[in-house]
Amino acid sequence: MRRTRLMPAGLAAFLMLGSWAAAGTLPASASDSPGAPPASAGLLQAMQRDFGLSKDQAEARLEAERTATELEAEARRAAGAAYGGSWFDAESERLTVAVTSDAAPATVRAVEATGATVRSVERSARQLDAAKARIDRLSAPSGVSSWHVDPAGNAVVVNVVGDERADNDVQRFLTQARKTGPVTVRTVPDAPETFVAGTVGGDPYYTGNVRCSIGFSVHGGFITAGHCGGAGAGVRGWDGSYIGNFQGSSFPDNDYAWVNVGSGWWTVPVVLGWGTVPDQLVRGSAVAPVGSSVCRSGSTTRWHCGTVLAMNETVNYSEGAVHQMTKTSVCAEPGDSGGSFISGDQAQGVTSGGWGNCSGGGETWFQPVNEILGRYGLTLHTA
Repeated sequence: MRRTRLMPAGLAAFLMLGSWAAAGTLPASASDSPGAPPASAGLLQAMQRDFGLSKDQAEARLEAERTATELEAEARRAAGAAYGGSWFDAESERLTVAVTSDAAPATVRAVEATGATVRSVERSARQLDAAKARIDRLSAPSGVSSWHVDPAGNAVVVNVVGDERADNDVQRFLTQARKTGPVTVRTVPDAPETFVAGTVGGDPYYTGNVRCSIGFSVHGGFITAGHCGGAGAGVRGWDGSYIGNFQGSSFPDNDYAWVNVGSGWWTVPVVLGWGTVPDQLVRGSAVAPVGSSVCRSGSTTRWHCGTVLAMNETVNYSEGAVHQMTKTSVCAEPGDSGGSFISGDQAQGVTSGGWGNCSGGGETWFQPVNEILGRYGLTLHTA
């Protein structure tokens, strides 16, 4: 075993010797262990800090979000073709499901019977997704940051960098976008960037002169961001020793990758607290709805929490568009790329990029973990 340094120093919690067999592609499910705590003490502390909650309030929110996550699929099935999207409402602590105004009364009652709150909307999720897909086929200028379906607003939101909103190319893009369906334009302060950093020290992994963060352990290695390294690139750990190689990588279009593990390194189902908070066990990968709390662990800024703002967002980086991303209100900085997004004890995704920083705030996107597992036929390492 190569590593002797204590856990807060780096990546040791992520790496496991000899677990090489790739397994099935099904995502891990939420933990149903009776009496299991909703999250580690460290995650609760981070939520208290970033959301201004008491410990009891943080625990209650996580429990409500777990309930919403579990009933979302049932409510979607009940709504059928009338389904207009769903989100977690932090104020009521309930799942809200949008249903089109032409839905039969029996459909509305069936959705309400799941325990969800019903909201009437004009357009179905299928219609909104189709509008977004048409925007995906447009060529976006750099002044357009991203776009996503907003179920609460029942429209497609296009985010534009404030200083470039009057740019002719941006205006032409918005004109074309509005022809695809209902579009709302939102102004953001900065363009998105990926969160890589040069080898300036720190504890994560390195490839070439780039420093990134490990996302989640899988059987045989770990997953991370694709922009951190191309297929075949070698990976070194915090101490400079060889870990493995990028076995698959995609960026842009996607932003995901996986690295095999060997040479005395090993993996365990843990998200590091970096000495700031205790480490968090990973028990599954159930998808948290829009509006849910989510926390991020990265090698530069450690633990920070926020809210899931949007799903299936297309992000327009300078290197090209990346699709099917999830947007959050969590901050991040260079070196955090590839790191873990987790809601309670459920893995959500790996850090891609964003705008802002952890001093003044910002928004960060992650690539959903289940998409990565399915793409490479990997199995999440869970507790």
